Amino acid sequence: MLLRKRKLVAACALALLGMGRQVAAQGPADAAAGAEEARTVRVTGHYDNAVGTSDAASQGVITTELIVNRPALRTGELLEFVPGLIVTQHSGDGKANQYFLRGFNLDHGTDFATYVDGMPVNMRTHAHGQGYSDLNFLIPELVQRIDYKKGPYFAGEGDFASAGAARIRLADKLPQGQASMSVGQHGYVRGVVADSLGAGPGTLLYGLEVNRNNGPWDVPEHVRKYSGVLRYSQGTADDGFSVTGMAYKNSWNATDQVPLRAVESGQIGRFGSLAPSDGGDTSRYSLSYAMRKRTENRLFEFDAYLIRSQLELDSDFTYFLANPAAGDQFQQSERRTVAGVNASESWNTELAGLAMRNKLGVQARYDRLSPVGLYNTVERIRQSTVREDRVREASIGLYGENTVQWLPWLRSVAGLRYDAYRFKVDSSIDGNSGTASDHVVSPKLSLILGPWSKTEFFVNYGKGFHSNDARGTTQTRLPDGTPSAPVTPLVPTKGVELGARTEWLPGLQSSLALWRLDIASELLFVGDAGETEPSRASRRHGIEWNNHYIAAPWLLFDLDLAASRSRYTQDDPAGNFIPGSIDKVASFGVTVTDQGPWSGAFQLRYFGPRPLIEDNSVRSASTTLAYARVAYQLNRRTRLSLDVFNLFNKRASDIDYYYASRLPGEAQEGVNDRHFHPVEPRSARLTLSYAF
Repeated sequence: MLLRKRKLVAACALALLGMGRQVAAQGPADAAAGAEEARTVRVTGHYDNAVGTSDAASQGVITTELIVNRPALRTGELLEFVPGLIVTQHSGDGKANQYFLRGFNLDHGTDFATYVDGMPVNMRTHAHGQGYSDLNFLIPELVQRIDYKKGPYFAGEGDFASAGAARIRLADKLPQGQASMSVGQHGYVRGVVADSLGAGPGTLLYGLEVNRNNGPWDVPEHVRKYSGVLRYSQGTADDGFSVTGMAYKNSWNATDQVPLRAVESGQIGRFGSLAPSDGGDTSRYSLSYAMRKRTENRLFEFDAYLIRSQLELDSDFTYFLANPAAGDQFQQSERRTVAGVNASESWNTELAGLAMRNKLGVQARYDRLSPVGLYNTVERIRQSTVREDRVREASIGLYGENTVQWLPWLRSVAGLRYDAYRFKVDSSIDGNSGTASDHVVSPKLSLILGPWSKTEFFVNYGKGFHSNDARGTTQTRLPDGTPSAPVTPLVPTKGVELGARTEWLPGLQSSLALWRLDIASELLFVGDAGETEPSRASRRHGIEWNNHYIAAPWLLFDLDLAASRSRYTQDDPAGNFIPGSIDKVASFGVTVTDQGPWSGAFQLRYFGPRPLIEDNSVRSASTTLAYARVAYQLNRRTRLSLDVFNLFNKRASDIDYYYASRLPGEAQEGVNDRHFHPVEPRSARLTLSYAF
């Protein structure tokens, strides 16, 4: 009741300097919310997930308040703010992270689509893995918000979005300039400078990040990372445009997963390496244009982008199994150009007295790889070519969406999406060159009921898809000469979700979702081997419970719990468990601000044990990690903060695998063993920030 009588006033701080900000704002409610909800104050803290703001219980918005308040060990961990999503790493910090969500080991991004200002981050037909999603080019201080969705229920989301999607929005303008310097253990140094200033009728924003890090590894990681952003914008978010240039370059040494037996025997330490020359070099350059034009009842949106990226990745996971003399190191390399456009038109109308909103859109993308290759190497020097391909991959997606307010308590969202792909491959392996094409139709339907007593209910259904590697679509033989049939280019998925969202307690946003997702086939192109690995159809289902609570203007809590079950639906004597599929996730966070000059944050995350082979006889251990931050405002412009990672110094794994590898002196067929990448030990970083 108190919320209806007054606003909660939260003290605004210098967000880009990492200070917390909680705003309780009262605004016009959606027409569907009814008279009661129109009188309700909408509370916004770390998440903007109020009743009446989305079409599914598992859809929401992450605000900048959470991004600046909570520490992150790696850039990719920004996605961990998506409830139920886990981000880890099994290699060097220049490589894409490992992602887990809704019963998936998403590898480096397959089935979770990520965008930055309309530009796709997932790379298809990638040298290392389909859907490879490397977020290391981001400067976190420039992120304004993250819009997330889960499930294939949204017409505007296409390839890789079956488990979910995140759209990261960068700021057009900063409240003030900032410069910060961070230092930490293991040679960690990071500097950031960013500001925006008036430039004619618009705003010019710039940001620059430089990062050095060796990590706790016996072989120093030797990260050398540079990121830059330059953006010019005019107008508003709904009536204006922006032009953005981004540049990123990184090189590193990598300590990949290591066999448990080598650590237990004392051959290497927990942070040791059996392949000290592993590592990588990558770069990404982009130019993008975004335009929004709103008229009385219409909104036109247009994005265009051009991306040029490069990667050379040297890895060795089996040591002396394939090549006992020289070792098994291999290099995955690609040179890629991506061009694309997105356009949509939305308009409001009325039919038979019913309020209606329509949207039509088109998304087109073209990838040119010249070339993408796999090579045998020794000490990062190429010895032979396993395969080398030149690929042209083009796609177009058309979609329509219709929203109807049937009754004050009933809204429907019906969508239809059509995607067409064409692949052209010029391969170094005879018989693997050729062309292929495929298309898929994906219907969507959502029903939103309520609200009643500040509670609404959702029923969501949708079909989606993920694309397979272009090289698999024309493949007739493996690199070793074994015959192989081409794979299905586009694999359909189907999902359903029942959900509820409530704000019955003042200051609390709580949601519950029951979901299921079916995949026709989990065919994957294994970049490490240069071949397609067939897999069976699968089913995943689970439950998610998300809670975000503003207990007081200076005290915020976040609690997210998720459980899932993942199985192959076609029986096999080997077993029906899906290796690497996550089944339990929990995340708890608390943020304290405005305690005089002091502020702080604490975050605890847990992800449960996973089957490592199909019969579930080998499982990973669970991992629980805690991060903490304490900050002190020295004066109006200067702030000092201390971040501590792995606060309780847990000896756990970022990821575990089970497969055969061979160390010197072992049998020719190798040894099946658990291979793990340890979490980093407790470490601290001190950051001095200055506003100007």
